[in-house]
Amino acid sequence: MKFVHIYRRVKIVGALILTVALVGVPTCMALGESSEQKNPPRLRRAESFFGLHFDFHATLDDTEIGKTLTDSMLQNLIDAVRPDYLQCDCKGHGGCSSYPTKIGNQAGGFVKDPLRIWRDVTARNGVALYIHYSGLGDNQAVVKHPEWSLIEADGRLCDKRTFGITSYFGPYVDQLLIPQLKELHDEYDVDGVWVDGECWAAFHDYSPAALKAWKEKTGYEDAPRKSGDEHWSEYAEFCRQGFRDYFARYVDGIHSYYPKFQIAGNWAYSSFMPEPVEVNVDFISGDFMPKNSLNSARFQGRYLAEQGMPWDLMAWSFRLGGRPGYATTTKSAVQLQQEASEVLALGGGFQVYFQQKRDASIVEWQIPLMKEVAQFCRERQEYCHKAEIIPQVALLYSRAGLYHSGDKLFGHWSGRQGPTEGILQCLLDGQNAVEVVSEHHLTGGKADRFPVIVVPEWSYLEPAFIEELKQYARNGGRLILIGPDPAKLFEQELGVTLCEEPREMDVYIDYNGRLGGLNTRFQAVHASDKARVWKRCYAENDYKEPGEPVVTIHSYGKGQIAGIYAEMGRQYELAPTTVPRDMLTALIREIAGNQLVRVEGSHYVDVVPTRKNGKLMINLVNTSGSHQGDAVYDDIPTIGPLTVTVQYSGQPKTVRLQPGNRPVPWAVRDGKIRCAVAQVTIHDVLEIE
Repeated sequence: MKFVHIYRRVKIVGALILTVALVGVPTCMALGESSEQKNPPRLRRAESFFGLHFDFHATLDDTEIGKTLTDSMLQNLIDAVRPDYLQCDCKGHGGCSSYPTKIGNQAGGFVKDPLRIWRDVTARNGVALYIHYSGLGDNQAVVKHPEWSLIEADGRLCDKRTFGITSYFGPYVDQLLIPQLKELHDEYDVDGVWVDGECWAAFHDYSPAALKAWKEKTGYEDAPRKSGDEHWSEYAEFCRQGFRDYFARYVDGIHSYYPKFQIAGNWAYSSFMPEPVEVNVDFISGDFMPKNSLNSARFQGRYLAEQGMPWDLMAWSFRLGGRPGYATTTKSAVQLQQEASEVLALGGGFQVYFQQKRDASIVEWQIPLMKEVAQFCRERQEYCHKAEIIPQVALLYSRAGLYHSGDKLFGHWSGRQGPTEGILQCLLDGQNAVEVVSEHHLTGGKADRFPVIVVPEWSYLEPAFIEELKQYARNGGRLILIGPDPAKLFEQELGVTLCEEPREMDVYIDYNGRLGGLNTRFQAVHASDKARVWKRCYAENDYKEPGEPVVTIHSYGKGQIAGIYAEMGRQYELAPTTVPRDMLTALIREIAGNQLVRVEGSHYVDVVPTRKNGKLMINLVNTSGSHQGDAVYDDIPTIGPLTVTVQYSGQPKTVRLQPGNRPVPWAVRDGKIRCAVAQVTIHDVLEIE
């Protein structure tokens, strides 16, 4: 998601853009079948594992595009890194195309055609080429065609990101987006497009086309303008469907024109848009932010991995500058390897974003860095890529909860997803194997594959889905509800009575003879005879008072439902606390027994059990270091020794650490493999065959 810090605001010099004579630019001819046959075959994105992304969001001020970009520069890059694909700039949020387009709006001027160079070099090396293309975010389109703009509730042209955003109800998709993608295919034979500025740039639209469609659908003369107005939720869903229709229009349109062309919308069908994949995209992808990247990768990767599509995530290779005290700074290979490990462990593909220079060339000193990161990933490819995650703990990321409570159409959801991210971090820091799921991953009996489902602090769930969760517990599942709001939704099933309205207060949770303090919303409850009070909390950091129930466990059908009556997610995200972490992990073991894998020896290790090629793979990712700030670091403290215990029937042939085929001490007893892992530097895979 390339925001305003990358896009330099366009200077509007009249309404006309002069056609600049190109110096030494080869004629852009469609590549015929004979050209395709003489070049090596290229992997499709569904088969790809490692790539590099480049962009610079060209503007009218960029007048020497292509000047220092050379064939040998890109050849050196490919020779060193050997990526499956490259993704390069084409059109950024400013709307200026960084190649000499005949369809769109050109940037300031060209010395060479950079896209022709990128395509020629990648094609002869068998490397796929994708383009970075800004969709709804297109300032030049809005400047030249104000009637194409998304309109804000107050009637202004939309400039939510300080660049213009086009209406998904308007003619932009047919008059510019689709024709330009066709041009890019016909003239350059690009393999596909990574469309930026899409779902996260879609806002409530009050353009004439949107209001006309709304009236035709509902009969209402006007649309609600703010949260709380009558029909607000209905209008939000109307706008969401408008975006979905726009998205499908160009995806299906291009696919009908050229079926092999591969398309993804940045963050579509991710946590930003937590829905079933219904538009015929070829892969799903997103770029996690440069700040707190490890935790971003933990959360986003676990959601994408559930969507049933080829997927990859992009790390930013740099920390952002442009703020007092901050300069743009390239990250180290070690830092990027740690960020990559979270993605690799979950079976995904990985790409890294490097900035192009203003003339579309690359920063050559960074090539050894790219190579080092690529080698680290390649060493793990055969053990990780497309591995099947073994279900253990499901963490609910509710689509209904997001869409019901917010004033946005799609994410980034900012504070609304914070509690879920905090609970995820709490669970992972307790060495639980966790997947992040939405309603469509659990309905229709799919919930039964998870031994435990955790519902974190959602104030709204759809009634039908609440019934699904109850049925899951009746069938033998274990349900953990965190916070006063889920307790209200499941009061009867918890076997408690809510005594009063939740209170903002300090509470001190008891676990294992220690008290851990939270400043949080707390719900006082009275437990029935059938609900067991498992843990209590106190108003002070002392045991002198009797304490109130803070965790209860209630048998429900063949399963159990546990309630935690204090909010924990936002607190843990901002300031992790050991007692809630240990208590939550102990609660899972209390109601569900031991998980498939138990790791002891450090809380700075993420555990991901997978299967690949008939083998059990236990991914161990070293998460140590400070990740919530803007630090650029090159030293990750090694963790270990670790004791890894795996539930296993029978006698394995071998147990070893990959990559490197390294032996580890292990023994089998009482249906468990017990392994001693001396240390984990960044990411190791315990391979059991």
